[in-house]
Amino acid sequence: MTSLKNHLSDGRTIVAPGVFDALTASIATNAGFSALYLSGAAIAYTRLGRPDIGLVSMTEVADVIGLVRQRVETPLIVDADNGYGNALNVQRTVKAFERAGASAIQLEDQTLPKRCGHLQDKSIISAAEMAGKVKAAVDARASEDTLIIARTDAVAIEGLEAAIDRAALYAEAGADILFVEAPRSAEQLTAVSTALAAQRPLLANMVEGGNTPMFSADELGQMGYSIVIFPGGIVRALARTAQDYYASLREHGTNTPFSGRMFDFGALNELIGTPQMLDLGRRYEQYETENQASSPAKGNTKDDAA
Repeated sequence: MTSLKNHLSDGRTIVAPGVFDALTASIATNAGFSALYLSGAAIAYTRLGRPDIGLVSMTEVADVIGLVRQRVETPLIVDADNGYGNALNVQRTVKAFERAGASAIQLEDQTLPKRCGHLQDKSIISAAEMAGKVKAAVDARASEDTLIIARTDAVAIEGLEAAIDRAALYAEAGADILFVEAPRSAEQLTAVSTALAAQRPLLANMVEGGNTPMFSADELGQMGYSIVIFPGGIVRALARTAQDYYASLREHGTNTPFSGRMFDFGALNELIGTPQMLDLGRRYEQYETENQASSPAKGNTKDDAA
């Protein structure tokens, strides 16, 4: 498996689609993506049916990381919100996420409870406190291949220049990648890149209907961004499809009219690797049978005969 660090060094813009479980991670991997983004918002949407307002816990995210990592080896960028507390909580989070299989861990400078970066009425901690949390994250990781992403939400609160200053401070504290959330125009995206791209690789977040205009990965790469995430797109796509599916089933009392938009039983089992799993199980069953056949029969010792 090529590390995210190595992918960054090859100079190509990394597109990391959002995932929220092992199934979406495996489908995205099979589509050919070189990195994935485990979105805290997407976990809130799908596991809780609720918005991204700080309801998801650290342990819930760690559980998902572990399940995803059992299924795929693709480098995984993990949204750790604000670290779920102070600098000591950040250290616990980094250790837990790294052990579970995170390749990069993203931390933001919002207060508790946090909000989605494209919602209004956010609040942020001081730049100095966030710099301390970044340093704590860097100190806590076991491997330098585990990258720390520092995100600032200051654009909406303190303005673009303050956000750039914050990001530069977070780089000094040891962040490997910088993420200025929710620039509001191409000009602001370019200003971020002009000020920061020489210091650290930059991450851009594309949210359909969010505060930042939508650009392609190629366009953002030309602006100077190294990673482009599409964190909630899969949930918005699946939610729309699910809404249409349930409406069709309610209307028709059968899935037949919708069959062209869904896998049948066999196709889904092929997608998730059922034939390969069953073959693997048979191999182990055969091993057990052969091992039993080659073992000495019980009850044939002299003591038993006596």
